[in-house]
Formats: sequence, structure tokens, C-alpha cells
Amino acid sequence: MPRPLWTGAISFGLVTIPVKIVSATEDHDVHFHRVHLADMGRVLTRKICELDGDLVSQDEIGKGYEIAPDQTVPVTDEELRQMPLPTAKAIEIAAFVDAGTVDPVRISDSYYLAADGQVAAKPYTLLRKALERSSKVAVAKFAWHGRERLGLLRIKEGALVLHSMKWPDEVRDPQELAPREVEVSEEEIGQALRLAEGMTVENLSGFHDEYREALEDIIAAKAEGKPLPAPAEDGKQEKGKVVDLMAALNASVKAARESRGEEDGQDATVHEMRPSKKAARKAPAKKPAASKKSAASKKKTAAKKRSAS
Repeated sequence: MPRPLWTGAISFGLVTIPVKIVSATEDHDVHFHRVHLADMGRVLTRKICELDGDLVSQDEIGKGYEIAPDQTVPVTDEELRQMPLPTAKAIEIAAFVDAGTVDPVRISDSYYLAADGQVAAKPYTLLRKALERSSKVAVAKFAWHGRERLGLLRIKEGALVLHSMKWPDEVRDPQELAPREVEVSEEEIGQALRLAEGMTVENLSGFHDEYREALEDIIAAKAEGKPLPAPAEDGKQEKGKVVDLMAALNASVKAARESRGEEDGQDATVHEMRPSKKAARKAPAKKPAASKKSAASKKKTAAKKRSAS
């Protein structure tokens, strides 16, 4: 099991569940050091006091809050730990909500909650089964890293998961970012849905970090003195270039079907770039007008014959 990041308890009414928080994710990024290019020496970050210019060691550094330009109040870690908050040592469940009502934008980091000892097994299982049968998620509050946080508790494959969440006032209003209203045809919507259907997958397990793989190839090539991999072709659309949206959708649907080994059916394209055969077949519909003229001409000829006789 990974090293616990936090040890405390879940407070569920009068039920207490001792738990340990462990990270639910792993960091696979490639991390660089800052180096002096002339000799590849590491460039260090030194902590200097702005007042006396002295180098400060870690045990001399603490927290301070500036209440005025010339006045800072020191706050110790012990004072933070002793704050009179029920969430200081516990993840306090405050409410339950339907999972579909939670805005994904508010969800931040994810953590697994492990039962801390045998005494936690039964209440842990009780909360898990209650969440599973209700199809709800629990909203909780907890204090971590110097501030109180909002969290979301749910179940993943039999384990409790804690999602750190943004407070409501931390989420920006997206309305100012939305584009102005434009006309979108039913054909365009239908083809976009076909594209989404063609790109649907069972799960996300097939995705991987191609950027990291390419970066590792570059590092390996430089370490071995080999030529760098050839750059990939840029297939992005030129900025500002106007495209035929339906043509792009049709081409995308066709490509999606080909990638899935499906034949490109006639219903893959709904945008008609030229007159259709169906419309061409309707063209002779003007003939009845000519027939009426012909009938009128025959009546006129018959009338002349009768008057002549």
C-alpha cells in the first residue's frame, strides 16, 4: 500500500470510521532539473531573507499572514492543528446528493480511503453498502494542508474514494466565455451524433500518454548520441481558415467507421454537395403544364372544324 498522506476518521452521524488517505493516482511525468548549460551543474533555489539578505535554513522558515504592508502576523503549525474545527481530525459527512447533480468542474484531486485497522472494517463496509444501494454520493468537509476543504465520497470497486472539491465561489461563471448564438441545422446535429457514436469506446484503458513516450524517445536518443526522432506532421487546421462544417463532419464520420473496420454506408453523409438523384427524378413534374396546353390546342382545332362544316 502507498504511504498514507493523512490519518483520521470519517464522521458519519454518530458513526466513526478510522481511515487512512492514500493517493489514488501516480505521477508518471518526466521531470527536468534546472541546469547551468555551460557545465550541466544543477541550479539551486536558495531561500534568502529580503530584509537582511541572509540564507535561511528550513527550520527557520514559518508561516505568516500580511494584514498590512508593514505588518505580518506569524501563524504556527501547532496553532493550525489546534483550531476549533470538527473537521480538523475528521472527514465530516454533511449531506448526501444524487451523483448527477455534482458539477465535474468542481472535482479536483482524488484519494482512496483505506480502513485503518480491524475496528474500522464494519463501519467502513456499512457506509460503502449504503452508498451503493442509494446511488448517492456523500458531501463532506475536512481540513488539510492549512485550510478546510469540501469533499465528495463515492464508491469505486468496493473502496471509498474521496474527491477534493472546489468551493462554489471558486468556480468561474462560464457564460461570458460562451460564443454568440448561431444557427445549427438538424442535419449538422445528426451528423455530429453519428460521429460521437462512431467514436464511442467501451472504456478508456486504451489511452496512453503519447507526449511522455515521445519525450522519453528524445531523451534516449540524446543519451545514446543518436539522431532525434523526426517531428510529427502538423495536421491541425490553419488558424482563421473557414471550413465546411458538414464536409468536415462527413469526413470525420467516414474516418471513424474505417478505423472500426466498418463499411462506409450511404447514410454516413447527410450533407448533399450537389443535386441528388431524387431531386433529378422530380424534374419531369413540369410536363402536366405542357399537356394542358396541348389539350387546349386540340379543343381549338376541333371548334374550327365544326364552324367550317
